[in-house]
Formats: sequence, C-alpha cells, structure tokens
Amino acid sequence: MEIAFLLVAIAITVLTVTAISERFEVPAPLTLVVVGVAASYVPGVPEIRLEPEVVLLGLLPPLLYSAAVNTSLVDFNANRRPILLLSVGLVAFTTFGVAAVVRLVIPEISWPLALAIGAVVAPPDAVAATAIGRRIGLPRRIVTILEGESLLNDASALVALRTALATATTAWAVAGDFVIAAGGGVLVGGLAFVIVGFLRKKVTDPLLDTAISLVIPFAAYIVAEEFHASGVVAVVVAGLLLGHVAPVLQTAPSRIAERTNWRTLAYVLENTVFLLIGLQADWLLSEVGDSEFGVGTIVAACAAAFVAVVVLRLVWVFASRYLLLRPGPDPVTGEKASWRYSFLLGWAGMRGVVTLAAAFTVPEHTAHREVLLIIAFTVVAGTLLGQGLTLPWVARRLRVPSPDPHDDALARATLLQQAAKAGIHRLDELAEDADDPHHVRELIIQRIEQRNFAAWERLGTTEGEESPSDLYSRWRGDMIEAERRRVLEIRSTGSVPSEIVSEVLAMLDVEESMLDAADAARSELRTTTRAPRADGCEHLAHAPLLDPPAELACAECLAEGTRWVALRMCLACGSVGCCDSSPRRHATAHFRETQHPVMRSVEPGEDWRWCFVHHQTG
Repeated sequence: MEIAFLLVAIAITVLTVTAISERFEVPAPLTLVVVGVAASYVPGVPEIRLEPEVVLLGLLPPLLYSAAVNTSLVDFNANRRPILLLSVGLVAFTTFGVAAVVRLVIPEISWPLALAIGAVVAPPDAVAATAIGRRIGLPRRIVTILEGESLLNDASALVALRTALATATTAWAVAGDFVIAAGGGVLVGGLAFVIVGFLRKKVTDPLLDTAISLVIPFAAYIVAEEFHASGVVAVVVAGLLLGHVAPVLQTAPSRIAERTNWRTLAYVLENTVFLLIGLQADWLLSEVGDSEFGVGTIVAACAAAFVAVVVLRLVWVFASRYLLLRPGPDPVTGEKASWRYSFLLGWAGMRGVVTLAAAFTVPEHTAHREVLLIIAFTVVAGTLLGQGLTLPWVARRLRVPSPDPHDDALARATLLQQAAKAGIHRLDELAEDADDPHHVRELIIQRIEQRNFAAWERLGTTEGEESPSDLYSRWRGDMIEAERRRVLEIRSTGSVPSEIVSEVLAMLDVEESMLDAADAARSELRTTTRAPRADGCEHLAHAPLLDPPAELACAECLAEGTRWVALRMCLACGSVGCCDSSPRRHATAHFRETQHPVMRSVEPGEDWRWCFVHHQTG
C-alpha cells in the first residue's frame, strides 16, 4: 500500500508541476528537477533510490522506442554523419577528457574509475534536449541531430563504462566491445522489425496492434542484452524501421491508436524521470559526507567535471564543424550554415537520467564510488539548470531562426495538392469504365478541393478577417456541440444501445479533433514567410519577377459582384485574380484560358509562387 501511495503521489506531483509549468511557459523538466531536489529534504518524504535495473529496463526502452518510432528515418539518414560524430566520437572524446580532468583534481582516483566517471557523464539526454528545444523553436535540423545523437550515444557510453570497469582500457578493447555491442544490437533490432512486420501484415485489430507495440522495446532490449549486445541500439533500430514503414504495414486506426498511446506514455515517463532525478539529491549528498576526501576536493572535482563536459562538447563541435553542419551551402536550403548553429548545437548538451542510471551500475564495493555518484548528479543538475535555463536566451541572442509556421503551412498546402493530383488521377482510372449514376466522382472531387482550399486559406487570411475555413470551423463546431447534447439526451432515455451511442460520440470526437487541429495550425501562423525552393520546375526557375500593382483587386469579382478570399497575380501578364478558395476561382480560370503557368500571391507579407503545370511552390 505504501508503494502504491508513493506512485500515485509521484504521478500527481508530475502532472501538477507540468501543468503549472506550461501555464507559466517554464520548461517542465527544469521545474521538476528543482521540485524533486526540494522534496528530497522535506520530512516525511521517503528516500527514493533509482535502481539501475528500473531505469535501464523499465524507463530507457520505452523512452528510446517512443523517440525512435517518431523520428524520420529519412532525416536520420540525411544527418547520419553529424549524428555518428556526436554519438560515438564525442562520447569517446568526453570520456577521456573528463577522466583526465578528474585525475588532475583527485590524483588518488584510479584511471579505470576516472574513465568510468567520464563514460557516465558523456551522453546527453534526448528527452531534456528535445523537450526544451522543441518548446523554444530550435531549427529542425538541430533538433534532428540532437535526437539522433541521443538515440545512439547511450550505447556508446554504456559500452565505454563496461569496458572501463573491466579495466580493459586500451583503444582496441573499447573499439572491439563497441563493434560487437553495436553490431549485435543492429541484428536484434532488425530481427524484431522483421518479426513485428510479419505480424502486422496479419493483425488488423488496433488494440492488438498497440499491445504488440508496447512489448517491442522491452523484448528487443532484453534479447539483445542476453546476447551481450547493445539493447539500446536494438530498440533504436527496431523503432526507426517500424516507424518508417508504419504507413504501409499498419492500418490507419492502428497508427492513430499507437501514436496516441505512445505520446501519453512518453509524456508521463519523461516528466517522471526529471522528478526522480531531483529526488536523489538528499541521500547522494549524505553519502558524500562519509568520503575520505574533503568537501573542498569533491566540490572542485564536481565543478571541474561540469565545466569539462560543457567545454569539451563545444570544442568537439567547432573542431568538427565542417563535418557536422557543412560550412558550405546546405544542399536543401542553399544557405551557408552559420557558426551560431554550431554554438547552439554545442550548448544543447543537457544530461539526464541515463547518466544517473549508468552511475548506479558501478558496483557498491568500488573504491570512491560516492565521488562518481555526486559528480554524475552535479553534471546532470548543472547542465539541466545551467544550460537548460539559458538555452532559450542563447537562441534569442544568436538570432537563430525557428521554424516558420507560414512556411510549414505553404509546404502542407503544396503536399496536399500533390497528393490530390495523384488521387484524382487514380479516381479517373477507376471511373473510366464504371457507371456513376449518383455522381460520386464529383462528390469526391468536391471534398478534396475543400480540404486543399482550407490548407491554402491559412496562407492568405488577413488579420482580423474570417476565412471560409474559419467560418466553417466555427459553425461546424457549434453544430457538433448541439449534436452531442442531443445524443446524450437520447442516451439517458436508454432507447438506443450503449454501443451505438458510443460509436456516434466517437465519430463526433474525431471530427471535432480535426477542427481543433486545423484551428491551432491557423492561429500559429505569422504575418511573414520565406518561400521554399522548388527544384526541378523550369517554369518557376524562369518566371519573371513582377511587383504587384498599387491597387489590388480581382476585376472579374468586381464586375460580377462577388467577393474574394485571397488574390493571386499572373507572372506572365500581371493579371490579378481570386484564389481557388474564392467562389469564382478566377486565377485558375485565367490559367486555363491563357496557359500562363506561374502566379504569385499578392497578399501582405507573402511572396511565394505557384506553378499550375507541376503543382509546385517556389
């Protein structure tokens, strides 16, 4: 009963602190660490010691799998060079660098223990970095590199720690252990992918599919560790591959159910981890008091290790800058990467629960183990609070641009347009030799156009003006509320089976959630945008640059007495017409009449162009 009460108390504390942090826009991980430290000194709060088995088997596999299954394998592969340099090279560099610094401060510590300390504090934590990074809007490539690094660096650090404790500290021994662990992990992860992929071809029940996904990380981790391979690598490989092929292997309901369950599980575990980190403060500091070294020496060692992990990461990132962020033009954006990105990547090196878990795996009979534990805690708390709190300020001072919601809206609309083009082509093939007395083709086309129009309207709505999609969302939202009230009234009479009532309510919930997501995306947009490149479109590449006229209006709309939603201008003749979200779609009509391929938006703050031929923006 006491354990159950403690678990409930931890859960309530985590949820409460997280909600308050989000309300005041303070990073929840940092707040939870502080609350945990304070709570560890409150009388009556039981002493909680993180057992390595609990972290390495109970927390690490699901957190790694949740991150891996939601990580783009395409982005991971595109950034494999910087990810490997950080997850392997930087871990080794930090391990030996911190060991040398600790030995310099406390010469009595043996080299194996010093290397163990270095390996323990070497791996940054994916949860800490990305939780803060996404909240403050770090560039996507920085977040991708941080995620990829943190998915693999745990394996490097744990192998280095195991090797150091075995006193086999030669370079060949470390390299051999790592190759065996990593290679075995890749094999186990690949095998898990093959087995689960086969099962998912046979399973259509979303509940069963989700249950299988909950077993995957633990099974892959345990099997890999049983063969002395890296369980971390096995979980990451399985998650990356399964996440990549999910749109092919799983049904849509299964993907939705799995995504929702893993988001919830990761949300609870991630925040719980930070509270548990803080709760270790009291007993760790108490054990340090029994050390044969003086308080001054231990404080100096902790400070030196903390400074070392920060400085060594910055040194490694800048020394490897050409390989990490390519000082030349980026192949995607065409822009030259600034040194500011390198500094930001170097500064986002917060440590987390894996560091403490690795420290606890050191046998209790190891000499000076208390020094290793307190150094690990100091580095975790110091990087979380020091770098975590200053990371938003650093990003603002460096003026590193965050992802632009307007660019995202433009990319979303373009992608939907490309998808619709492929879908309509398939629809024409299906309807070519089929009877369609009920005009189903026209109904499908109309619904696709409504979806695409809503995406384009997010780009062209003037501040304070309600677009057709906004009006639809508001009216339909009120309708759903009325429909739900009526369904609940009927439910109370008992005249309709409860299963049918639940099914109808679920249908309304799905539609309402779609409206909420669209409303959130529209509210996030800014007033300015940068248009992405559209490589491969000759029309966009050779389109002339025309400035919009001083008086903007759709002449056809004025003549017909209709209203427009947004305006587009032909870059061949300068004609201005209304967009496809407008009732009369005069811009598209102009293209069909003249075959002028490119038009541009003339809405305030927008400069993107659209090719009618290739359905691309630029």
